Amino acid sequence: MKSSNPVLSRLADRSAQHATFHRAPAQQPYGGYGAPAGYPQSPDYAQQYAPPVAGRMTVDDVVVRTVAMLAVVGVFGAIGWFVLPDNISTGVAIAAAMVGLVLGLVISFMGLTNPALILTYAAAEGLFLGVISQSFESLYPGIVIQAVIGTFGVFFTMAALYKFKVIRVTPFFAKMVIGALIGVVVLMLANFVASLFIDGGFGLRDGGGIAIIFSLVCICIAALTFALDFKQIEDLAAAGADKKYAWLSAFGIVVGLIWLYLEILRLLSYFRD
Repeated sequence: MKSSNPVLSRLADRSAQHATFHRAPAQQPYGGYGAPAGYPQSPDYAQQYAPPVAGRMTVDDVVVRTVAMLAVVGVFGAIGWFVLPDNISTGVAIAAAMVGLVLGLVISFMGLTNPALILTYAAAEGLFLGVISQSFESLYPGIVIQAVIGTFGVFFTMAALYKFKVIRVTPFFAKMVIGALIGVVVLMLANFVASLFIDGGFGLRDGGGIAIIFSLVCICIAALTFALDFKQIEDLAAAGADKKYAWLSAFGIVVGLIWLYLEILRLLSYFRD
C-alpha cells in the first residue's frame, strides 16, 4: 500500500531492499535434526518461533522519534515567538522557511535518515512556525492554542479510527486520497501563480467563502493522509525495515502535522475575520 506521503512512499521502496537482511535466521524445529518420521512439519513453525532481531524498526521507535521532533519544533517555536526581536523576526522566518523547504525536499527525495539533518529541519520549521504563530496571535488572541488543540485532536482521532478499523485503508481509498492531494496541490500552485497577476488570485486564500471551503477540504485531505501513513508505518515494521527508517517515518508524520496546523490556523483566522 503506497502512502500519500511521498516521504513514506519512497521509504517503503527503500526498506524493501533492506528487509531481507534483518530477518531472523529461522530456527530449525526438533533441534535442527528435522521432523521425526511420521510427524509432518508445519511450514509456519520456523517463522512463528523465530526470535526477534535487534535493529528492526517498530511502531514504538517511530512514536519516540516523532515526539523528539515535535519537542524540537516546540523549543525553536518558542525561540521564534519570545526571543527573536521584532525587527528581525520576519527575515528569520523567511530564511527558516526556505531552509525547511530545501531540507524537506532533500530528505524526502533522497530518503535520508540522518537524525541531525532531520532534527535541523524540525528546528527550522519551529522558528518559522513560532514567528507565524506570534503574528496570528497578535491579531487574533487565543487562536494558536485553538489551532494546536485542533491539530492534535484531528491526528489522534484519525489514529483511533485507524486502530479500531473504522477507517480501512484499501487500494481504492488510497487512490482517492492521493488523487485529492494532488488536486489541492495543483490548485495551490495555480492560485499562487494567479495571485502574481490578479489581486487575491482565484480567491482560495483571501478569507472569503471559497477560501473557507478550500481550507476545509485541505484539512479533510490532510487528516485522511494520516490513515495511509499509519498503514505504511505498520507495514514497514511488519516487513522488518531497518531501525534507522524510524527517523524518516517520523519526519513524514511531522510534515503532515505542520501542514495540518497551518491549515487550521488559517481557517480559524477566516472565521475571526
